[in-house]
Amino acid sequence: MAGRLEGKVALVTGAARGIGNAAVRLMAAQGAAVLATDVIDDEGETLAAELERAGHRVEFAHHDVSSEAEWRSVAERARRAFGALHILVNNAGIARTEDVEGETGEGFDRLIAINQTGVWLGMKHCAPLIRAAGGGSIINLSSIYGAVGGDGAAIAYHASKGAVRLMTKNAAVLYAKEGIRVISVHPGFIDTPMVHAALKGDDAAARLFREYIESNTPMGRLGRAEEVATVIAFLASDEASYMTGAEVYVDGGWTAA
Repeated sequence: MAGRLEGKVALVTGAARGIGNAAVRLMAAQGAAVLATDVIDDEGETLAAELERAGHRVEFAHHDVSSEAEWRSVAERARRAFGALHILVNNAGIARTEDVEGETGEGFDRLIAINQTGVWLGMKHCAPLIRAAGGGSIINLSSIYGAVGGDGAAIAYHASKGAVRLMTKNAAVLYAKEGIRVISVHPGFIDTPMVHAALKGDDAAARLFREYIESNTPMGRLGRAEEVATVIAFLASDEASYMTGAEVYVDGGWTAA
């Protein structure tokens, strides 16, 4: 809906590709000023330049979400560039597939630092600015794997996304009377570069992965990044003013089956 986010300022992490990219595009089209952040600088800068040429207010900043110093920097940049901050979309994340016995300490710690600690740091440093702006919303990207056990692989990923689900509820209770709504979004398998890379080719692993997705998704297909972005934009808008602490699934029916 054009104008739904008019006058709002958003910070979106992991914005160079996939769901983050789609969210930046849609939120800008709906009137928000957006600071898009990522560690993939060339693609993030290309996104911002394209949207600025189209008349939108979008800037890009390099941002490692596991760094508290960088969170301080990007939060202040959003305020300085656009005058306020109303919306945080904690989208940045990585994946690993190792199971309980195959995971390493180094791999586990790195994923948790990005997927879990990064979300906490985002809330910590952006909530005060959202409060100062008179309220707004924090949208944390979890996953279907933040609620179900999947196929027994990806222990660190499940741990991180489960933590995001409960950190969201905890923060929602904390901020409920301050006008800051906190909601988690739980995508299923979405056609993003991360998923597409695993499906690429015709080897046995790719075929098995595609069969796993299609057989466990009642709709029988991958989701599109734009389908998740539409939900994010709604939740960030005033139309979702009585929603907080909720977990919203965009999964083609995966968790219903």
